[in-house]
Amino acid sequence: MKILGIGNAIVDVFCKVDDNFIAQNNLTKSTMKLVNEDEITKLISSLKIEETVSGGSVANSIVGLSQLGNEVGFIGKVSDDELGLKYEEGLKKEKVVYFYKKKKESIPTGTCLILITPDSERTMVTFLGTAGKINEKDINVDAVKGSEMLFLEGYLWDEGEPKTAFEKAIGCSNKVAMSLSDLFCVERHKTNFLELVKNKLDITFANEQEIMSLIDAKNFNDVINFAKRLEKLIVITRGDKGSLAIKSEEVFECSAKKNLNIVDLTGAGDLFAGGFLHGFLNGKNIKESLEKGTELSSKVIQIIGARLN
Repeated sequence: MKILGIGNAIVDVFCKVDDNFIAQNNLTKSTMKLVNEDEITKLISSLKIEETVSGGSVANSIVGLSQLGNEVGFIGKVSDDELGLKYEEGLKKEKVVYFYKKKKESIPTGTCLILITPDSERTMVTFLGTAGKINEKDINVDAVKGSEMLFLEGYLWDEGEPKTAFEKAIGCSNKVAMSLSDLFCVERHKTNFLELVKNKLDITFANEQEIMSLIDAKNFNDVINFAKRLEKLIVITRGDKGSLAIKSEEVFECSAKKNLNIVDLTGAGDLFAGGFLHGFLNGKNIKESLEKGTELSSKVIQIIGARLN
């Protein structure tokens, strides 16, 4: 396989809301909040569901890679329940090999409620469910070894069993890429993430806020200087300022596409990473890989959800 993703196996539930709904439920726009089972059930019961999709950050990237014709696989923990079945079916439909045998868990399959406001921003409310309980027994070592690259998400990193699962997967991988996922993730796991970026990862994906927080940068030049010293590949998205990649002393830039009809920013970072990795794994240079990432993310923000077809 070209690439194996390990991430939160979460069923995305898309709903349109107004700004009042965000305020009334004490949510912060454009962020991700973790909730318990009762809270997510209560929120969903008051909303009209637009669509459900087999989601999770890395899963979105992996599906994008599959749609571009790459052989891909995914490991993510679900329970043997209705949502778990939907999750597995959704991946198989997208030609993603699912390296996980589901069984009845004490905690149900994870759900992410994606609330889209009229300004196209998305606010996520996540019940991780059994997804966050991934452990080293869930890692298919043969699948990891048989992939050119392993792709991980910061969302899944947590002390205890998930951390051990990560370490096992990294230990038997050929190359490793990871997305830092979210500003709150970076702030919660800063020491561990910095250690991963410096010593374990071949490619790190981050947005501007995440990478600045990771190294406590005062300005963006600090980020560039940090990345140049690392001699790893650091890929950074900067919204309407475009994206850039830094490898050793070289900085590659790609501007954002203009005049897009933006309807939903869900999956923009995930599809950017998928497009970049497609280019990178298929022999494109870094600049061309940035362009492919930009192309995919530009397409996905003009539709609802994180799937291109």
